[in-house]
This record gives sequence, structure tokens and C-alpha cells, in this order.
Amino acid sequence: MEEYLEESEYVDFSHPKVKSLAEFIAMGAYSDEEIAKKCFTFVRDEIRHTGDYKDNITTLKASDVLREGTGWCYSKSILLAAFLRANGIPTAFCYQRLKCDEYIENKYCLHGLNAVYLKDYGWYRIDARGNKDGVDAQFTPPFEQLAFEIGENEFDISELYSEPLKEVIEALKKYKTYDDMINNFPDITS
Repeated sequence: MEEYLEESEYVDFSHPKVKSLAEFIAMGAYSDEEIAKKCFTFVRDEIRHTGDYKDNITTLKASDVLREGTGWCYSKSILLAAFLRANGIPTAFCYQRLKCDEYIENKYCLHGLNAVYLKDYGWYRIDARGNKDGVDAQFTPPFEQLAFEIGENEFDISELYSEPLKEVIEALKKYKTYDDMINNFPDITS
């Protein structure tokens, strides 16, 4: 479990603002499940989804996502991992390969989310992407309610990663505007 608790260049949970907000969000919660739900709800509801708001910025590090108040699904999952790891809750990165018709027809891309280790349930996937019409991600263990259901020619990637995929990091580093990102979403084929 240690690798799912580690800090990294991107999951920079010792950054003063990330650490203090992680502690503040967790105040009054007494179980890993309560803390995880509060962190999830904050990131889902208080950090804008860059694509939904057409924000012309791409954030990467947890501290940058928090400072700017916006992030793609990948970036929001990095901030959520930072909050949870700062509170001693093992958190992984996971992905789905989905159609990106919302942005570009007949194109596929990765969708980033998290898995959190809850003592009463084990690994439980959560999706802090942000809700909107047609998207209703919730925290209701042991039942998963992710932002998107898997459709035809789409799939879940079953691996749990301690760090974001290199394809995701490369895209977030390289494509800084809204238009650049929607034309170059990270993807894998299997």
C-alpha cells in the first residue's frame, strides 16, 4: 500500500495550500470513508472541469489545480489523490477508454478517475470529474456510480496505478489550451 500513499512531483500533498485544505476538509470526519467522501465531494463540486467550462488552461500538479480552480478529469484525479494521501488514505489512479464525442466525433480517449482503499470495502473507484446533465458521479460504497457507463468499443482499464499514466502526463505538459487538449486527448488502444 505504501506506493499508493507516496507524494510525487504531481501529487504534491505537502504543498502548504494542498496540505492545509486537505486537513480542513477532513475536519470532523472520523473514518476513512467519511474523509474520502468529503475530499471527493470537494474536488467534484468545487474544482471546475476544464472541458465543461472551456477554460483555456491545462493544469497538472495538485497545487496548480487547486490554485487555478480548474482541471481536466486527469488533473482533478491528481488533486483528489493528493487530498486523500495527505489524510493517509491509499489512492490509485485508474482509467477508462471512452468515446470523446462530446468534443470530437468518432474519437476515443482516456478518462481519468481514482480508486481509494476503504477499510470496510477494499478498493473502490470514484470519479470526481464533475457532474452536469447526463453525468451523476456519486460516492456510495460499496456501489460504484462513476461519471460514465462503458459503451460499445469502450473499456475499463483494470490496473491500479500509483502515478498517472505517462501518456496523461505528457499530454498535460504539452497541450496547454482548451483547443490543443481536445484535439490531443491521451489515449491507448489496449
